[in-house]
Amino acid sequence: MHHRMMSFAREHQEHSGACGCGPRAAFIPWQREHHHFGGAPFGGGPFGVRRPLRFMAWKLGLREDQIAQLAPILNDLKTERAQNEVDDRRALSLIADSVAGESFDSAKAGEAAKLRLESTRKLEEQVTAAIGRIHALLDSEQRERLAYLMRSGALQM
Repeated sequence: MHHRMMSFAREHQEHSGACGCGPRAAFIPWQREHHHFGGAPFGGGPFGVRRPLRFMAWKLGLREDQIAQLAPILNDLKTERAQNEVDDRRALSLIADSVAGESFDSAKAGEAAKLRLESTRKLEEQVTAAIGRIHALLDSEQRERLAYLMRSGALQM
């Protein structure tokens, strides 16, 4: 057995489940801590909207109506970030095409640069709009907590 798998098996057997993560819970072997809200930055990872929404609801002490208003904001951000990733892959493909031929194709390279700039601009606009919408639905104490989370790096936009 590979040494990493042996380490995983040993940790899995020793884990008491005190934090609510029992043996049937999804256990990530490279994750040492078993906290429900830790780890991934805002919007990062394959977890979709639910994970950042839960994190923000917990950390900011959101009410049910605020959670319902925050969900579509985070969903819009997730969609725009996914589109940005698609555009980035498309731009990378254009750059690869520009160097693949006998001579450098500056038109394709320029198109790739333009695509990346436009995609980044759209994402920045979406993030700015989302932060404005989030600001509007929070009270002053929640805004202070949000600012602290952003400054500390616990929440990234």
